[in-house]
Amino acid sequence: MTPSPHPTRARTAIVGAGPGGLTCARILQRHGLEVTVYDRDPGPGARNQGGTLDLHADNGQVALREAGLLDAFFELARPEGQEMRLLDPTGALLAHRRPGPGELFKPEIDRGRLRDLLLGSLRPGTVHWGHALRRISGPAAGPRTLHFADGTTAEADLVIGADGAYSRVRPGVSPAVPAYTGVSFLEAWFSDVEDRHPDLAELVGQGSAHAADGERAVFAQRNSNDHIRVYLVQRVPADWITASGLTPEDTAGIRALLLERYAHWSPRMRRMLTDNDGPYVDRPIFALPVPHTWQHSPTVTLLGDAAHLMPPLGVGVNLALLDAAELALALANAATVDDALHAYEKTMLPRSAETAHALEGGAEHLLSTEAPDLGEEPPQH
Repeated sequence: MTPSPHPTRARTAIVGAGPGGLTCARILQRHGLEVTVYDRDPGPGARNQGGTLDLHADNGQVALREAGLLDAFFELARPEGQEMRLLDPTGALLAHRRPGPGELFKPEIDRGRLRDLLLGSLRPGTVHWGHALRRISGPAAGPRTLHFADGTTAEADLVIGADGAYSRVRPGVSPAVPAYTGVSFLEAWFSDVEDRHPDLAELVGQGSAHAADGERAVFAQRNSNDHIRVYLVQRVPADWITASGLTPEDTAGIRALLLERYAHWSPRMRRMLTDNDGPYVDRPIFALPVPHTWQHSPTVTLLGDAAHLMPPLGVGVNLALLDAAELALALANAATVDDALHAYEKTMLPRSAETAHALEGGAEHLLSTEAPDLGEEPPQH
């Protein structure tokens, strides 16, 4: 059997330039280890990175401290985004949590700003854009070959799957695939809200607002640059749009259907269905089996959603960053790559299983009319 190399001599490939993959790469480089990141997007500005994230002091912020980026994060973060409001379908305020002076337990940051921060911290050329992975091959002991959609290949002694829900690295260690949870989000965007949507801006405040009636819900989040994202949460089949004879691009048709489904909500609340700027974005919620584990491989491992996709209830990015930091530190301190992966997975797999058990069925909780603890997290996309 090929001996596992020392991490300083290993060719390490990270697949996926999301927060987890980039954080792992940053910490590896801080410890003098070589790493290459491959991402399917043609470039860093190829697509919108999504909404806002809250990074927690006990996991996400721990990882950014190891990355040497915590102070830079606080310069970009929005502590006021920790405000949370609970409304009823009429828009009446049921509960309200405001962050205290200087509170920094879970400040918000837009996904795009976090990604730019992480990208800017890496050595030039670390990320190879336009590399959509199709599969990995090679013996379990290595080396592994990465096969990309454009026909090119790359060889690595360690492949780290940080490529999300539909990871192309995951099949190298696990046959598991995500399953639909029965709950779907429909995302709506609102721009220049203080001028163009002042009533919505007042309703949501500086953080998040949530309302539910048992079958459907809305979750609105303030982003930077005077932007609000609203997630319309429904218990529906995954193909509910096409099953209704519509297409995702049929904004008017979807809007009419939503108005029927939210007919008993107040006109003020229904503006979240009707006044959005641009088309809706369909986001059916999928999750991996609970628990998700795999037979150890000395050359392949996973982090973040590739390892433990869960309902988007505020822990996903924080777990991904913590995974990334722990894996990078294990590699920086181990005698071999295999030793590092054993140490990382010994901690990560039980932690993710415990969290996944706690959140199983959690997407349904967003529809409940029972008043939630306002310390809970908003959806993260």
